[in-house]
Amino acid sequence: MTVAQLAKCLNISADTVRHYVRCGLLNPTRNPENGYKQFSKKDQTRMNFILQCKDLGFSLSDIQTIMDESGSGHSPCPQVREIMVKRLQETQEKISAMTQTYNHMKHAMEVWQHQGDCLPTGEHICHLIEGLSEPHMKREKGAIS
Repeated sequence: MTVAQLAKCLNISADTVRHYVRCGLLNPTRNPENGYKQFSKKDQTRMNFILQCKDLGFSLSDIQTIMDESGSGHSPCPQVREIMVKRLQETQEKISAMTQTYNHMKHAMEVWQHQGDCLPTGEHICHLIEGLSEPHMKREKGAIS
């Protein structure tokens, strides 16, 4: 199978296939006649597995670890569970941060609905934004956003 054929089989772009080849998660052979990459049924199975892992939030490094463990004849299941615990925690932290941002945005819109427009005076850029409490002051000192 060529890059394009593998991509079509899995309903992904050829660039996606090439990306995972560059990352080392897929190792196709070369066609001796034209030098093009050739993908086997095993490569198709690996690519499908990679896509499933990505859908579950695993990183490329995680996927490589899982594949290495499996390739060495060991069950990757314990590592998969361990990694997933970490990914769940990271995702919960992201959700919490996004919820906080969403609530701040919602509050801003509620306040701004009752404020008029204002021309810049040289002392401010946009009074709507500058008139809100300054959330950056709550961030850890030294952090750059």
